[in-house]
Amino acid sequence: MRYLHSMIRVGDLDAALDFFVSKLGLVEVRRMENAAGRFTLVFLAAPKDLEAARETQAPLVELTYNWDEHEYGGGRNFGHLAYRVDDIYATCQKLMDAGVVINRPPRDGNMAFIRSPDGISIELLQEGPALEKQEPWASMGNVGSW
Repeated sequence: MRYLHSMIRVGDLDAALDFFVSKLGLVEVRRMENAAGRFTLVFLAAPKDLEAARETQAPLVELTYNWDEHEYGGGRNFGHLAYRVDDIYATCQKLMDAGVVINRPPRDGNMAFIRSPDGISIELLQEGPALEKQEPWASMGNVGSW
């Protein structure tokens, strides 16, 4: 397992970038805009992590800017921790066997979400290309929020 990123939602992308880049000194590694989903993702790295972040896309801070939402209550501005795993299905099965609820099953062979006992969302991403879809994962629905 490898640590990837932490995600936080921001209400004003320009102000967030001014803080994280201009003031704190993080460096923008990549950006993704999704017009259909109406959001922008900006991935930032600490200067001493820049080489590793460009090679492995980790460790990073992900700023998520939802174009239509500018204020978050109840701690919703903190999104999730993300880890890359060798086998998404084996990892989720091991977690389920240990009593962990899979909130967003890996239906696509690539991504799953679980929550810590304190309700922190944790994203699990398949190393390399997505695995072929397989049951029971492909048919599982979401449980709770993630």
